[in-house]
Amino acid sequence: MIKTKSVKAVIMAVTILSLVTTIYGETILALKGNKYVSTNEVVRMDNIQYIKPVSEVYAKEIELPNTNLNIDIKPIEVAEAKSEEEIQKELLEAKMNEVVYDGLTLRELSEKLDRSLHSTLSGQGYAFASKAVELGIDPYLAVAIVMHETGCKWECSSLLKKCNNVGGMKSGTNCSGTSYAAFPTLEEGINAYMENLYKNYISKGLTTASTVGPKYARSDTWVSKVNAYINQIKAA
Repeated sequence: MIKTKSVKAVIMAVTILSLVTTIYGETILALKGNKYVSTNEVVRMDNIQYIKPVSEVYAKEIELPNTNLNIDIKPIEVAEAKSEEEIQKELLEAKMNEVVYDGLTLRELSEKLDRSLHSTLSGQGYAFASKAVELGIDPYLAVAIVMHETGCKWECSSLLKKCNNVGGMKSGTNCSGTSYAAFPTLEEGINAYMENLYKNYISKGLTTASTVGPKYARSDTWVSKVNAYINQIKAA
């Protein structure tokens, strides 16, 4: 019996007057007597099974002349079905290599943002980059506001550390009895901040520090400080 066990499985079979197996292109041929069956997926004859996972099975029998055939037996590679984890990994890799903003791939943009994020937000560049691309937000503006509001260029604020509040969002009395919002995880805090930025600012045409500032904060220096962070992020 011949069994296919791995992605690179070698099929070697020799039978007398019953079954000869070979490969032409990508189709497995199983010869029996003066007939052979070809299929793109499964061949089962005399308890021997060959599996080649593809989208559709195609099988047929073709009459061959009665003659002595000398068919070489060759090794073949059999593709196995990929796991869900492998598929998701490949999709993410393809996504990371797409050019998404400012001539940068998603990977390059994530790494650029990472170079400006420290303390609790260290390594969160991808979270900001991917959400910014999804919502159509300037990622430099989004991260610059966070850096100004949380101090994460150096050490993140206690508001972010204790309550995963990214960007200083308010929501009644929540975080440690204050009027600031609290979130169970940092991921939820980042997503809530980005969605709030899109819903209340970007979608209303407020897409720069100069237009966001008057609504986001009452400080006269807010715009200039956020713009300074934007320039630092771009240069990183």
